[in-house]
Amino acid sequence: MTEVVASIEIGAPVEEVWDAIMNPQRLAEWVSVHRALHSATGGAPREGYEMDQTLALRGAPFRVHWKLVRCDTPTHAEWHGRGPARSRAETEYRLRALDGGGRTRFDYRNQFKAPLGPFGAVASRALVGGLPQREADASLARLKSLLEASH
Repeated sequence: MTEVVASIEIGAPVEEVWDAIMNPQRLAEWVSVHRALHSATGGAPREGYEMDQTLALRGAPFRVHWKLVRCDTPTHAEWHGRGPARSRAETEYRLRALDGGGRTRFDYRNQFKAPLGPFGAVASRALVGGLPQREADASLARLKSLLEASH
């Protein structure tokens, strides 16, 4: 299993960061590997919320079905995803108010389990290398720029 962990401080309140990261319609604004949103449950994010998304790494698109398995608005969300060939992913967002609430620390974690057992894990490392970490860092930087531009 590959794990990526990234953190960033954003000059915006927790609620504003939460609203941006939990809105599937805004994924294209900040998630660097996002290519398309196919469907999303309506209404506010909550446990059981689902969405289907196409992501791309190294130009190769793949579709993921996500289910929100934990939702503590506005500080914690955990998504479980299923991709092609029985690949799986877990993505976790943790938000914490800083400086009396005007800034937010966003801690991001993603774990990806490649298909085909140990062989798939070795192949995945060889193909993507440090790309997931770079993409996570790039996505958080895009989110920071997006939200701080409005302040």
